[in-house]
Amino acid sequence: MLVSQRYSQSEISLHTTKKDCWLVIHGKVYDVTTFLEDHPGGEDVLLHAAANGDATESFEEVGHSSTATSMMEGYFIGTLEGHAASSDSSSGAPSGGALRNKALLEKKQPPSSGFSGFLLPLLVLALAFAAWYYLTYINVKA
Repeated sequence: MLVSQRYSQSEISLHTTKKDCWLVIHGKVYDVTTFLEDHPGGEDVLLHAAANGDATESFEEVGHSSTATSMMEGYFIGTLEGHAASSDSSSGAPSGGALRNKALLEKKQPPSSGFSGFLLPLLVLALAFAAWYYLTYINVKA
């Protein structure tokens, strides 16, 4: 594509049906009409995202694979008027892994594995058991 077509939000809002569905993700406009039936999450997910106007947040929350983000290029038809171009990546579509990591950081979720997720509670439990054992059996004999 040499020149990117620019679309207004009002023009995009006219394309929210099963026969004509456009999505805006990161300021880029995608015609996903032919992909509706093939979408793993179902066509209703895409139709709902199209009706909301900007599907960027929904797209990021799911954490799409790199294959999914590379497929987006085939549906690209233009950009949203007034949206500043981002320099996140050469294709403009961020990778699924990067989006998932960003979403987890924004939610500030604690890690679910490793020292703080498994070993720390186990250590606390072992110390509690040792204290109970000491106070119950060893301290009585002394």
